[in-house]
Amino acid sequence: MVNENGAESPVLARVRELVQPIASDLGLDVYDVEQRGGVLRVALDTPPDSGGGITLDTLALASRLVSRELDHHDPVPGRYTLEVTSPGVERSLRTPDHFRREVGKVVAIRLSDVVHDDRRVTGTLVAADDRAATVRVDGPDGPVERTVPYPQIDRARTVFEWGPAAKTKRKENT
Repeated sequence: MVNENGAESPVLARVRELVQPIASDLGLDVYDVEQRGGVLRVALDTPPDSGGGITLDTLALASRLVSRELDHHDPVPGRYTLEVTSPGVERSLRTPDHFRREVGKVVAIRLSDVVHDDRRVTGTLVAADDRAATVRVDGPDGPVERTVPYPQIDRARTVFEWGPAAKTKRKENT
């Protein structure tokens, strides 16, 4: 988990360090490492410019390799269940790197400590740096850009937009 200063715990940083070479050898990025309760979740993804997603076969191979590496080095105290996964189409945005990776996509952000009407921001992520994310939202007079500092964000995720269904040509019976 990333703390309020933006740093990972030493255990998760060590897990990331062990997983990184495996991901790299498979042509993947380590998207996230988190531990909640007894589950250690390692999210792997294809590089942002690859244009494709991660396959189940690649995830299965990564899972076996990561499990073997973690068993060998034992960086996590106590018992846990390892889950190697992709971040999915609607992915959590928890770090500045996550936001930078998703520039150009639609995001939904829930803010902390804001009056009720202004608590949710949904729009296109147009910029992200180490301090804040900028989202283009629809305003009363047209699109406006709203910059949100990361400490004000309670939760954020990408929003998958379903496109129109592909039309298939039916074969007529003769």
